[in-house]
Amino acid sequence: MKDDQGERGDRAEQPPFRYDAAMAQNIEERWQDRWEKDGTFWAANVKGGLKDGKGRNADGRTPYYVIDMFPYPSGKGLHVGHPLGYIATDVVSRYHRMKGENVLHAMGYDAFGLPAEQYAVQTGQHPRTTTEQNIENMRWQLHRLGLSFDDRRSFATIDEGYVRWTQWIFSRIYESWYDPDYKRADGGIGSARPISELVDAFRRGLKPIPGHQGESWDDLDASERSRILNDHRLAYISESPVNWCPGLGTVLANEEVTAEGRSERGNYPVFQRELKQWSMRITAYGHRLIEDLDTLDWPEKVKLMQRNWIGESHGASVHFTVPTSDGDQDMEVYTTRPDTLFGATFAVVSPEHDLLSHVPDRWPQGVSQEWTGGYEDPRQAVRAYRLAAESKTAKDRVDEGGEKTGLFTGLYAINPITGAELPVFTADYVLMDYGTGAIMAVPGGDQRDYDFADKYGLPVIYTVQPLPDSGEDLEGYRGHAPFVSHDGVVINSSVERTHALGDALSLDGLRVDQAIEKVTAWLEKAGVGKGTVSYRLRDWLFSRQRYWGEPFPVVYDDQGLPHLIPDDQLPVSLPDVPDYSPKTFDPQDAESSPEAPLSRNQDWVDVTLDLGDGPKTYHRDTNTMPNWAGSCWYYMRYIDPDDDRHLVEPEEFDYWLGPDHNPTAGESGGVDLYVGGVEHAVLHLLYARFWHKVLYDLGYVSSKEPFHKLFNQGMIQAYAYTDERGQYVPADEVEEVQEEGRAAYTWHGEPVNREFGKMGKSLKNIITPDDMYRTYGADTFRLYEMSMGPLDESRPWNTRNVIGGMRFLQRLWRNVIDETTGQVRVSDDPLDEKTLKLLNRTIHDVTVEMEGMRPNTAISKLIVLNNHLTSCERTPRAAVEPLILMLSPVAPHICEELWSRLGHRGSVAWESWPTYEARYLGEDMVTAVVQIKGKVRGKLQVSPDISAGDLRDQALALPAIQERLGGKEPRKVIVKAPKIVSIVPAE
Repeated sequence: MKDDQGERGDRAEQPPFRYDAAMAQNIEERWQDRWEKDGTFWAANVKGGLKDGKGRNADGRTPYYVIDMFPYPSGKGLHVGHPLGYIATDVVSRYHRMKGENVLHAMGYDAFGLPAEQYAVQTGQHPRTTTEQNIENMRWQLHRLGLSFDDRRSFATIDEGYVRWTQWIFSRIYESWYDPDYKRADGGIGSARPISELVDAFRRGLKPIPGHQGESWDDLDASERSRILNDHRLAYISESPVNWCPGLGTVLANEEVTAEGRSERGNYPVFQRELKQWSMRITAYGHRLIEDLDTLDWPEKVKLMQRNWIGESHGASVHFTVPTSDGDQDMEVYTTRPDTLFGATFAVVSPEHDLLSHVPDRWPQGVSQEWTGGYEDPRQAVRAYRLAAESKTAKDRVDEGGEKTGLFTGLYAINPITGAELPVFTADYVLMDYGTGAIMAVPGGDQRDYDFADKYGLPVIYTVQPLPDSGEDLEGYRGHAPFVSHDGVVINSSVERTHALGDALSLDGLRVDQAIEKVTAWLEKAGVGKGTVSYRLRDWLFSRQRYWGEPFPVVYDDQGLPHLIPDDQLPVSLPDVPDYSPKTFDPQDAESSPEAPLSRNQDWVDVTLDLGDGPKTYHRDTNTMPNWAGSCWYYMRYIDPDDDRHLVEPEEFDYWLGPDHNPTAGESGGVDLYVGGVEHAVLHLLYARFWHKVLYDLGYVSSKEPFHKLFNQGMIQAYAYTDERGQYVPADEVEEVQEEGRAAYTWHGEPVNREFGKMGKSLKNIITPDDMYRTYGADTFRLYEMSMGPLDESRPWNTRNVIGGMRFLQRLWRNVIDETTGQVRVSDDPLDEKTLKLLNRTIHDVTVEMEGMRPNTAISKLIVLNNHLTSCERTPRAAVEPLILMLSPVAPHICEELWSRLGHRGSVAWESWPTYEARYLGEDMVTAVVQIKGKVRGKLQVSPDISAGDLRDQALALPAIQERLGGKEPRKVIVKAPKIVSIVPAE
């Protein structure tokens, strides 16, 4: 048996060659320098240029592409919770590299955004200066962690070369429209197409010109042509309601607004305002964004979040005629229940709806004061109601429990089936940016409509009754509630002569689904509606009134018409400005308007350019793109960040990201493993998928999806402590004491309360990787984070438990190196039968765990094998070398050092993953339970003839057991091999 008393720290003098924190740092920094010098982790491209560390091209090797959601380089740097995903992808990368695959693993920096701009506002320092300093600090922290990145491929979204291609992508989206009838090569219907094809179709009369039937395209003036194309472009200028946040001084996308109608950043109120902004027509891709989720290896909860956010629904659009003094107006309504048209008794439009510009100047005779709000003039009433609606948040407007307010407009809509005149109200619970901004109200089948009808004395018509065998009776609802059901039998829905066609129509007696099909067919025959798919998803608001973002590659002429900057004049770079801050306002000032920082440099705004017809003065767009723009496509740029001829070279794209580029890629193609937080499910991931599909449609990329496999890592949490005032105190200064047999906590002798949650500077419980490097070394830190539990689960950080990882590495070191002499102490003798079986079982099991991204259980099995080798008189080379290879993805530095000392010249990173012999795996296994204080805390599959010592070692190696022991030796371990291990922890 080897001497291990030193690991308990009870020796007076430490042996000169003991593996400790100082030795670990020396080993780690030395190997990191060598990896960098040798290009150990360089991935090889298909063509010349980027070769691997051995000077080879891809040479037909199977590609494996794994990346993290790249970080924002915060000035605070990393705490120990941040690297969890980075270490996980590094373990996977190293494992696949040892399998002989050509692994691309890189890291970049998402460097535009609000934090750097806010710091610039406070200090006056240019955001680029701050951001680049933060990047250097984070790059060092990641390097010190020993991550196997191909650093040649690193970049930041603020790099001029990268900005150029982001602006180039915007230009391609701007110059595209979505043709819903286009037959794609993959068999699908609907595709982005160049806007020039639409112009050609208008010019040749192949497609009617909206609003200009019978007119020639060339006869229209430039302004009208621009307006028509703007209504089709995938990147377009919108003048619709936007989310205006006075407290931030900018507009926000729907995804950046909380359910409470406040900004995600800063928690400021958000108001609906009509502003001129850039938008992206992501809604055109709604169905494909849902449909293609089925091709992806993503967590089901993320797929569900995207499906719900996109919110596809099938129904019908219905056109109601609204007579006005300006002539008949069209009110389009989208409904998922066209079968209830017979039950519509009034209509409601949003306060922002265009129909309200046609309200009469006097009320119809006999209208009650409750309908008019006490106003004598309908136009005055509508103006006042609009102003009141603008002061409310979107959440307040649609709150189911809130009071329903509304106002009669003086207008009536004609039901196209019955001919009934439906009074048109305006109400703030109808939002202009959802559906058409108008609804037909059916109080007999909708609770909100019923409440509104009840308040304003409007009739209620029931058009569906319960099924005969449902046990319900419609009479139980009449007079006090709607009958809300998507099932049932249709009633009260027949007419002998329809208003639109004059024919008979009856839905009575049909089931709801049958009635929907029949009435939709009638609407299409009558030309007053059609079957339609609608989405909860809104078009992506793409303008920000900020400085620190990509400028738009667009200028405007003196008529206000937009023009793209030619590709050869990109990038458009940010100028200096006297003040980086967007003008902010009182958070409640809904009437305020944005003022972008770029507007303060007039020399930059007004520019003379030759766009093909001679030099002219143009005016730049003073908004910038959102920080999401750069993160939409960065995974492509890792393939070759220095390529100035292509966004991404097609052959390289096909190799790394194309469909079926390797056996696990699937038909979707894309990144083989993408690791990041679930908080990006409906922001970054949705936006990136949209951009990728546009580029796919236009032929720039060959895969349908950007990320084939998605993995959401859990969160590392930590304890925080508050004193009697509720103020946080430094967690590292808190001491644990025993009071009446229970743990209690004190700070400077005073009692404090303990709470559990996130790490944060304000909580005074941050622990940095730098602390871990100094105290234990990077390998121990990596080992601890990977052994804490399943990667996709959140887990508590406990610094006291880190020592367990150090002890394991120290045992491994002693199994190979004599601590006194520093000499290798291994044997070349053949393995005995027991060791041979355990080794092959370990290789098999660890391989299975690594394939399943379960490093925690892989580590526990390696600990068992190492403990077994500790019991050998001399460590057998034939067993310890495979152990070192299997551990190297998790603890690479110590494994490189031991591998080198065992006489190997090359890096362990390029060695082959060990293989097992199946003939040694045939033994039956039994289940052993592991108990702490009588409660089962773990289970093991073990051999029936396992020794008590081996079973004890395996039980104590379980991560769940290590966590509960808190780094302390147990007071007693009772082993009844092969089925029970009972542990009594130290008090």
